[in-house]
Amino acid sequence: MPGLRDTVTHTFQKRIANPVMRRLPFQTLLETTGRNSGQPRRTPLGGKRIGDQFWFVSEFGERSQYIRNIKADPHVRVRLRGRWHTGVAHLVPEDDPHARLRELPQFNSFGVRTFGTDLLTVRVDLTG
Repeated sequence: MPGLRDTVTHTFQKRIANPVMRRLPFQTLLETTGRNSGQPRRTPLGGKRIGDQFWFVSEFGERSQYIRNIKADPHVRVRLRGRWHTGVAHLVPEDDPHARLRELPQFNSFGVRTFGTDLLTVRVDLTG
């Protein structure tokens, strides 16, 4: 069950941060397909491309809406530096998310470490 910190963080992200960040042309975005609506859902996030993979850490793990969407349909798009890439997302629970965050951009990683309560690593195999 989410605590007060999760609720406040989720509300801030959904109502304030995400709508602003989605409009920034070079913000990294993850696009999933809504598991109920079938509509595209775009989530600003931080991560890092390593070869043909994009890695990031979800701060609320399987409680995140985009993780639930990935579980229903792992085909995603990722916008990196203003360009869209297709891919297939994989949840990687065996990965150490704290170690992974040390390899990812520090600004976003700080927020995930600070506010995250159920960290989960995700790898997107980019196909286009």
